[in-house]
Amino acid sequence: MKTGSNLPYKILNVVKYVVCIFLVVLSIIPFWIMIMNATRSTFEIQQHAISLFPSKFFFSNLEVLSGKGFNPFRGFINSAIISTGATACAVYFSSLTAYALVAYDWRLRQPFFTFILAVMMIPAQVTSIGFYQFMYSIHMTNSFLPLILPAIASPAMVFFMRQYLLASLSIDIVNSGRIDGAGEFNIFNKIIIPIMKPAIATQAIFAFVGSWNNLFMPMILLIDKDKYTMPIMVSLLKGDIYKTEFGSVYLGLTLTVLPLFVVYFLLSKYIIAGVALGGVKE
Repeated sequence: MKTGSNLPYKILNVVKYVVCIFLVVLSIIPFWIMIMNATRSTFEIQQHAISLFPSKFFFSNLEVLSGKGFNPFRGFINSAIISTGATACAVYFSSLTAYALVAYDWRLRQPFFTFILAVMMIPAQVTSIGFYQFMYSIHMTNSFLPLILPAIASPAMVFFMRQYLLASLSIDIVNSGRIDGAGEFNIFNKIIIPIMKPAIATQAIFAFVGSWNNLFMPMILLIDKDKYTMPIMVSLLKGDIYKTEFGSVYLGLTLTVLPLFVVYFLLSKYIIAGVALGGVKE
């Protein structure tokens, strides 16, 4: 009876593992196909768009990529500067804003939060023309700063950080720091930020990926080719009207995606730790 009663649970566990393995494979396959196509020729890709095995044209695609003026090292540096700066500004100032909305009791706190939610409703494309005209008027159209500094105002991230602090922050900790003589910024930097590590890691991944993959604003703001980001360089990997080297395009896409994997694997442990911490009841 005991063995028979445990049988449905064993079957359920097997089904769970099968579904999880299927989802993992389903998530990995697009990236694997992209990497495999980076080693194939244009003719092979046109004949069979999907292949799970590498070919022998990797270095040929690399030569075509270099011949098109593609400078992956410069693109990496430019994208890394913009993405790292924008991510750092977004997570720090969004956390600071969320802390002010949770830890302080001031008259306009709720209207201010409502205003932040209202800003979330405005699509970025609506403000892009005015933003470009403003940057042009102050002669900052060929600079990284217009792509970094606006990340300070990230309404969606402020909302996420506020919700996280409401569930995890105890005001007694803040009051204890004040009693010990710590300044407000010391409390935030040394007490609040460690508490928010899982939330910061989660939002840092999304912010970095969004900034790294951003094509629209860098394309209209950056004029000098030496300041082009990786997405701009990949978008310029076009052939003439008769032929496009798809192998080199896939290789460019692969080089663009690699840093995103690195960032995710560096920060994923903090996300997992946050999920585990949230699942423990006191």
